[in-house]
Amino acid sequence: MFFGFDQGAVKIPGYTMDHHLEDIQTLNDRAFRGEFEITAVSAHAYAYLTDRYWVLNCGASVGRGYGPILVQQKNSGKKSPFQIAIPGQWTTAALVLNLWLAENNLKAETRIMPFDEILPAVERGEIDSGLLIHEGQLTFGDHGLEKVWDAGEWWQKKTGLPLPLGLDVVRADLGEPLARQISQALRDSILYAQAHPEEALEYALRYGRGLDKKLGKRFVAMYVNKDTLEQGADVQQGLQKLYDEAFRLGFLPSKPIVRFI
Repeated sequence: MFFGFDQGAVKIPGYTMDHHLEDIQTLNDRAFRGEFEITAVSAHAYAYLTDRYWVLNCGASVGRGYGPILVQQKNSGKKSPFQIAIPGQWTTAALVLNLWLAENNLKAETRIMPFDEILPAVERGEIDSGLLIHEGQLTFGDHGLEKVWDAGEWWQKKTGLPLPLGLDVVRADLGEPLARQISQALRDSILYAQAHPEEALEYALRYGRGLDKKLGKRFVAMYVNKDTLEQGADVQQGLQKLYDEAFRLGFLPSKPIVRFI
């Protein structure tokens, strides 16, 4: 998504772009403090940020029948999760997990861990099961793990809608004209990457944590696609449905009002 900015091919006149690479839970926490003008956040976290940030109409990560997965060791014999490692309290993965557990009357103890430590912890048997985001969704089988549940698959069967997982947001105090300029610039950066796929993939794989080119290309296609360029009506409906369900089951204190830029 940021390849165009990185290459200097896309700019916002009068401003410089300073790229901070951090895990999503850290970015969620920093968004609560309003530290960045533009940031990625979890859709879950954004429910508490609507008074401070607007959602950019591009840059979203959306699961269509796929998403974060719950894994355990193969042949573990466990019929339901008992102890689950999650990648952060405010991640969308954690929220959808709570919705699934509540719907099925399942009880589980959750433990927050850095997202890239969850897969090895389950592999070593330090925790019963783990909720995987990022590339672990593709590589878990290489570590002797099996999939128990897929959040995006469950959500699609339940609602018929895609599952918005991550959003790019802009701080509202910048004002609408600049926010719209930022939204267009981010879209142009994504378009630039799509016009230079080999170079963009090589750039992205620097952050792929062991993904080879084939898996990297597959992972990018999952989460940087037409939904990333523009959130269509069904993606926006999916986000509202997520908030409605979370409110109904008591996981949100109110229904957020979302503004797209």
